[in-house]
Amino acid sequence: MIPEKKLSVIIVAGGRGARAGGELPKQFRSVGGKPMLMRTLEAFYDYDSKIRIVVVLPEGFESYWKQLCEKHQFTLPHRLTQGGETRFHSVKNGLELIPEEETVGVHDAARPFVTGELIGRCFDAAFTHHCGVIPVVEEVNSVRQLTDKGSRMLDRKLLRVVQTPQVFPAAALKKAYMTDYDPSFTDDASVAEKNGVHIMLVEGEESNIKITTAFDFIVAAQYDKLMPKR
Repeated sequence: MIPEKKLSVIIVAGGRGARAGGELPKQFRSVGGKPMLMRTLEAFYDYDSKIRIVVVLPEGFESYWKQLCEKHQFTLPHRLTQGGETRFHSVKNGLELIPEEETVGVHDAARPFVTGELIGRCFDAAFTHHCGVIPVVEEVNSVRQLTDKGSRMLDRKLLRVVQTPQVFPAAALKKAYMTDYDPSFTDDASVAEKNGVHIMLVEGEESNIKITTAFDFIVAAQYDKLMPKR
């Protein structure tokens, strides 16, 4: 008997986005006439309307988010929880609302252009292979590694740039996040891998950009013009 596929996603929007400039955290700023965070939630709801969506917000912004939802008549079902000191702590808070029997994704709120095809590729692989799955793209830039003597060239053919959503069996990820915080944790895969979870790579998408700086908002505005409208 094939087990039922129960899906959930934690949208990490707990940061302040200082590098993007402005007083308002970037996840609430508009992309294509709508708050970026709403665009991100819609991507997952459009993929599967039954998916459990948990949104991690910065401390003190829950009422502001609810006002935005009312203003934009945004009614997609989701639950809220509060962000922590770091991304690690924010994801850990989100996982408290995720049942162990589900397959859970963790996605950056600042990646609003993620497609249903990419979401499905990640969830399908994690569900089928019972492992952690992360989307990656090839590194196209020349890169160098800093050393005690200066720097050295690295072969970019051996490097991959990591994206989200990163997807895992929820029980395995919840267990991994019981560990103490380590500054070397840069994403969910690094936390899971330290706890013995096998990590599988799948093909990401160049369009799945992360909006981090003011320049990224300019790029996003142009890219939005090419996107089909919901």
